[in-house]
Amino acid sequence: MKPLETSFSLIEEFKKFALKGNVIDLAVGVIIGAAFGKIIESLVKHLIMPVLGLLLPGEQGYLGWKLVIIGQEIPYGLFLGEVVNFLVVALAVFLFIVKFLGWVMKTKKGEATPPPSREQELLAEIRDLLKAGRA
Repeated sequence: MKPLETSFSLIEEFKKFALKGNVIDLAVGVIIGAAFGKIIESLVKHLIMPVLGLLLPGEQGYLGWKLVIIGQEIPYGLFLGEVVNFLVVALAVFLFIVKFLGWVMKTKKGEATPPPSREQELLAEIRDLLKAGRA
């Protein structure tokens, strides 16, 4: 095979791969997921944690929550903020995937299945004849 043909073949294979619906859907999902992550991060950092900081003692809210051990500060408040961020994201994903998409799947299961095609009927008859011949 000539090098030029090999390179064109490689380009064609890449086009088939890159332009598949699954790859494009995945890319869109990643972009939307990143945007969703920023929204949740903002919700946690600008709404949930400041309210939590008002309820619990500390001068700077949760940002000021620090342990000092042998002169070294350990900002556990920042860690707690990230934990809350994770829990809110996990809850949102759970609600969307399990509750919403699970609901969608249940409604699809309730739909009537279409009648089998002629080919499917013939295959079922062949299967039944083969089973009867073994018995």
